Amino acid sequence: MHVSGTGSEEEPTGGSGVDHEFQEYLALERELAVFLRRARANSGEMAREVHPELEPAAYGLFVRLEESGRQRATDLAAFFGVGKATMSRQLRALEELGLVAREPDPADGRASLVRLTDEGLARFRRVRNARRERYVRKLADWDRGEVAELARLLHQLNMRAEGP
Repeated sequence: MHVSGTGSEEEPTGGSGVDHEFQEYLALERELAVFLRRARANSGEMAREVHPELEPAAYGLFVRLEESGRQRATDLAAFFGVGKATMSRQLRALEELGLVAREPDPADGRASLVRLTDEGLARFRRVRNARRERYVRKLADWDRGEVAELARLLHQLNMRAEGP
């Protein structure tokens, strides 16, 4: 199946010397690059909707804390692949805004767990629900099975990306 703008066997490789058998991978790479660029910009917009002073990375923290509940800062840093100092700085900023709170870890009194405050959760859910409504509008002409298939394929890709 040929998708407009993604290349086909009849089209030249643009002088790149890449075999025709890899065209679908090049098309995938191109489309993922556009998708990721838009996702980064979108994440920044959503973080600012939660609070105007938030960095784009903060939105991912909200997603993780809402999905997984209370977490140690070290676990959050490992999940996002950032250093402890970076995570500590991000959490401190969220804490100062009243969007996250730290509480003692019952399993280890020396450690603390980070959680969303009621205010942080309410703000996050408002923004997430508005984003979900935008997806519903943008994909209104898609069959729901296609939406489910896209979600399944993206999940499969994400799971492979986590492995070695």
